[in-house]
Amino acid sequence: MEKFFHLAAAKTSVKQELIAGLTTFLAMIYIVPVNANIMSIAGMPFDALVTATALITIIATLFNGLFANTPVALSVGMGLNAYFTFALCVDAKMPWQSALGIVAISGALFTVLSFTNFRVWVIKSIPLDLRRAISAGIGAFICFIGLKQMGVIAPSQATLVTLGNLKDLNVLLGILGLAVVLVLFVLRIKAAFILSILITSCVAWVAGISPAPHGIVSAPSGITPIFAKLDI
Repeated sequence: MEKFFHLAAAKTSVKQELIAGLTTFLAMIYIVPVNANIMSIAGMPFDALVTATALITIIATLFNGLFANTPVALSVGMGLNAYFTFALCVDAKMPWQSALGIVAISGALFTVLSFTNFRVWVIKSIPLDLRRAISAGIGAFICFIGLKQMGVIAPSQATLVTLGNLKDLNVLLGILGLAVVLVLFVLRIKAAFILSILITSCVAWVAGISPAPHGIVSAPSGITPIFAKLDI
């Protein structure tokens, strides 16, 4: 394994890479349910989306590790899934099958362009400040979606958005989880995000806000309801 991945040249070891891989997994596993939750609003089945998201993450990460030999985990685009759901399916009233067709076409075009210098040319053509602003904007957009999912913000006809019902237990639970992760992060405690999820989950189970899991593992749902259902 060390010779195949050239670990010595990268000044790392199998143990260090295993720990880093486990940390990365725990840090990004939230994408699986969140992506399924967002895209299910477009009318796609939630269980099939969970399995499909997990499969895409596994395949993309393995391909990147084995082909490019870079320690980078890949998954679905957080932000683009919201555009898929809300801009195309909800606002434009487009069937999710047609939206998947657009994704397939754009994916094919980007794959072809990746073999050229076009992507590098585009990135270098964008000023550094604008690139940073785009990253910050995407982060703010994802934060907005998270606050909406928590119920901290709610729709309003007068002001578009307004403060949610802070007396709701689910909203208070979300605020508690956010507060815990911020405190742990400021204290520089390792695994701050994972610990906050664990603490929030335990509080929800004990308080009866959310049902406790019935088991640790289970067979995944099939992806038949969404597999190859794109409409070009």
